[in-house]
Order: sequence, then C-alpha cells, then structure tokens
Amino acid sequence: MESLILLDYVTLRHVWWVLLGVLLVAFAIMDGADLGVAMLLPLVAKTDAERRVLYNVIGPVWEGNQVWLIVAGGVIFAAWPLLYALSFSGFYLAMMLLLVALIVRPVAIKYRSKIESVAWRRNWDAIWCASGLVSALVFGVAIGNVMLGVPFYFEPDTLRPVYEGSFFALFQPFALLSGLLSILLMLMQGGVVLSWKTEGEVARLATRWARYAGLGALVVFILGGVWIASSVTGYSLDTSLINGNDVSNPLLATKEIAKQSGAWMLNYELAPLTWIAPVVGVLGALAAVVLVGGGSLLAVIMSSLSIAGVIFTFGFSTYPFLLPSSSQPAASLTLFDASASHWSLWVMLLVTVVFLPLIIAYTSWVYSIMRGKVTSESVDSAPHSY
Repeated sequence: MESLILLDYVTLRHVWWVLLGVLLVAFAIMDGADLGVAMLLPLVAKTDAERRVLYNVIGPVWEGNQVWLIVAGGVIFAAWPLLYALSFSGFYLAMMLLLVALIVRPVAIKYRSKIESVAWRRNWDAIWCASGLVSALVFGVAIGNVMLGVPFYFEPDTLRPVYEGSFFALFQPFALLSGLLSILLMLMQGGVVLSWKTEGEVARLATRWARYAGLGALVVFILGGVWIASSVTGYSLDTSLINGNDVSNPLLATKEIAKQSGAWMLNYELAPLTWIAPVVGVLGALAAVVLVGGGSLLAVIMSSLSIAGVIFTFGFSTYPFLLPSSSQPAASLTLFDASASHWSLWVMLLVTVVFLPLIIAYTSWVYSIMRGKVTSESVDSAPHSY
C-alpha cells in the first residue's frame, strides 16, 4: 500500500501544515470581514435602514464564509488528531464561549427583522455585535497562548493528554495583546469591505474606522513582535535528532526541546525569506489604510494580504511546533509527531485536490452573483433581504 503513495511522510506532513495555514487564512479573510462588519454596527449605522444595509452586506455570504472554519476544524481532526484531542478538550470552556458566539450570530441575523419592534431589533443588534467581538477575541487569545506555551502533558502508557491550565489563565497579557490584534484586523477587514460595498454615510464612517483599525493593528503587531523578540519565552527543536518519516509519537526519546527568550525568532535567522510574512503584514495594512475609500476593491485585497501576512508570521515563528507544552516541553506537539498516518494524509490530499477547487469555484461564483453596492433602496426592493 505504501508503494502507491508518491510523497514521503515528512513531505505530506509539511503539505498539511501549509494547507492548515491556508485554511486559517481563508477563514480570517472571509469570515473575518463578517465579524468586522458585526463589530462596526454601532459605529457606522445610526438608523434602522443603515443597520439593514450592514446585515445585507454579509447576509448572502456569511454561511459560505464560515465553511472555512469548519473545514479547518475537520483538517485538525483528521490530519492532526493529537492536536484536536488536546485543544478541544483542554480549551473546553474557551471553545464553548466561541461556539456560543458563533451560534447566536445566525440567530441574530435571521431573527432581527422578524418583529418590527425597536427594542427587539436593538437587542439582536447588540447580540450580533457582541458575537463578532467575542469570536475575534477568542481566536486571537488562542494564537497568543500557543506562542506562550500551554500547560499539558501526556500519560506515558496511554498517551492520554492532560491539560493543567484553567479558563482564566488563558487571558495573560501577551495573549490579550494577541486578542486585541485579532479584533483590530477584523475591524479593518470589515471596514474596507463596507467601504467597498456601501455608499453614503455608512461608507464614509466605515472608511474612517477602517483607517483607525488598520493603524492600530500596525502598532499592536509591531509591539507584539518586539515583545516576542525580547521577552516571550519561545521553544526550539533540534530537528537533526528527528526522523520525519517515523510513526507519530509525541514522547519520542530523541526529541530535544529547549525553552529560551526570543526563540521564536530563530526561524527568521535560519530562513531569511520568512521575513516576507511580517513585511506583507505591515505593508498590506498600510496600503489598505491609504487606499480605503471611494469603493476601492484594492483596499480589500491589501487588507486581506495583511491578515495573511500576520497569520503566516505566526506559522513561520512557531515552526515546527503545533502546540508547545510549557509544563513538559518534551511533550510539545510538532508536525513531526502529531499527525495522522502516512496513508491517511495521502488519501486526504487526494480528496482535497478534488474538492477544494470546487469550494473555491462556488465561493467565487456566489461573490460574482452578489457583486455591486448594497444600499437602502436595494434592500427595500429585494424580496428576500434581511
């Protein structure tokens, strides 16, 4: 059976590491715009007609945008089962908070216009806005905790993961800074999309807040980089002792992991091309701030590139770690010891080659059909508007 697989095990592990990053980027760009629009609701929409415009900007596409998160979760489950088992059980309360935020979002979108009551609509508006804020915060805090390391270990006989942390311990200063960066990036993305898709006062205010959020994200991103380089304890792995084609086992006796301040910067010294990611993150945000306004699609593209740059900066910094352990570094999960079997990764790749282009084609078609400005007039005239 192994003879039917054209790619070796270590190559497939790297392919799925990259694919997971691509899926996270797609979710942050696509659904990040929806979260940003929700957070901007009280800032850019002053009348009921303007609020309906915001709902109808994301109404036809939010379900498709959320598919990228579902696919990413499925990839973690199938390609990185140890990571799935540990993160979804150890971060149970945080996951529940995220799920509640994601569940009430469609309820708010669907129910908001069912009753013509000012109080009813204001309550659902508040819930929709809060769902975007909480979701963006949790995603950012999760990224921050990965960089800080998570207190867990594996029982040696059963490999059962044991998480030693608590819900409130997740909200450390650096993790909160990461959460703030996530919020600002989503606000920027939502702002540039509204500036592109709307007109009048909504577009003007969205442009203003997109610029504020973009500049804020730049400051926080640079501050976070300095913090990581100077004082955040990172992790390093001696890959010369690892055989990337071995069967996954997070407790390999040959795995040597060191903790030291600034260790997350080592990959940039070993592979200078990785500096492309943070540079794109900074320049993309600057370009979005300059170009937003006047209905420019280019500003949306630049904001999306900035988000991609930030996420790949995280990926390049932490490579090859998926989830480092702060309490037992030798138990840290890396792409060399936490993946599914060679055959499983190969079959999944074949399925992905077939279905991922179909998802991209369908998403492109939907956005093509829904192109054009969303205005109060178009909302009133559309028979199925929100």
